[in-house]
Amino acid sequence: MTVHDELDQALRRLEATMKAAGLWRMATPDPAAFHSQQPFCVDTMALPQWMRFVFIPRLDALVERRAPLPARCEVAPMLDTYLAEAGMRASDRLLLRQAVEEIDRLVTEN
Repeated sequence: MTVHDELDQALRRLEATMKAAGLWRMATPDPAAFHSQQPFCVDTMALPQWMRFVFIPRLDALVERRAPLPARCEVAPMLDTYLAEAGMRASDRLLLRQAVEEIDRLVTEN
């Protein structure tokens, strides 16, 4: 199995986890929100929006094309900050953290 195949599986796990936690169904951000110059679009989107509409689609595109992956992926620390304030169930927080850590690891170790 290639890293792209593993990453595809990890992205599907993240998507399923976000759906189970109620973080998938949301309005698409305004087109201007996608032009943010800030990491994670923090000035224009909530973290789940960024993950749903930016992070996952960008990595999906790389997987589909079997393109080179970024040198580093460090989303888990930002997720920790978000989850500390989100008031979610502990089980959902743990599953989200594990899914994102796996993606970070796959991209960074490639």
